[in-house]
Amino acid sequence: MKKLVVLTGAGISAESGIRTFRDSDGLWEGHDVMEVASPEGWRKNKILVLDFYNQRRKQALAVKPNAGHLELARLEKHFDVSIVTQNVDNLHERAGSSKVIHLHGELFKSQSTLDPSLVYEMTSWEIKLGDTCKKGSQLRPFIVWFGEMVPMMDKAIEICSNADIFAVVGTSLMVYPAAGLLQYAPKEIPKYIVDVSIPATGGIENLHVIQAPATIGVAQMAKEILSQFT
Repeated sequence: MKKLVVLTGAGISAESGIRTFRDSDGLWEGHDVMEVASPEGWRKNKILVLDFYNQRRKQALAVKPNAGHLELARLEKHFDVSIVTQNVDNLHERAGSSKVIHLHGELFKSQSTLDPSLVYEMTSWEIKLGDTCKKGSQLRPFIVWFGEMVPMMDKAIEICSNADIFAVVGTSLMVYPAAGLLQYAPKEIPKYIVDVSIPATGGIENLHVIQAPATIGVAQMAKEILSQFT
């Protein structure tokens, strides 16, 4: 079974109604990014940071996977599909995708501030000040903040390096290190970019461009790869 690797970004989630964190003025829901997405911001104002992500969870619970998510999940019938996502929501999983790597963390998990290996599935939308891990330390959002390492990056590079087909859906390819994953895909394999605004790719070989939203473009991509590989 051919290995299809799909890198997804904020664009696919936005089509479900999830607002992208960063607005046109550079603020995240009215906050400077360092206030709500950095270790410094966490140390300065834990209540603000907890509330920011609590609201993101409430928003994520109110939306559903869209046609783009669902089409990627359906492709598992024909390909060994790995989703590498920059998104922290769980829409890929809810759509039925079984192999999802979250580069920037997962919104519906919490993490110990004392022992980063202690990660918990959340049963509600809220982390409160005073909620602790089994070692007694405050729980934080399981999110990779600015200035922190991206722990899943090595695994993502390995997966991309072994792809038979590579696709980029709904991302500007501006956020590193995730944006660099396209460079790890083997030169000879077909690569697809699906987005309303096609990002610069620096002369990538065997590139197929589908200028469309994910809700339309993923189905078009699926049709093309199914006709070629099945």
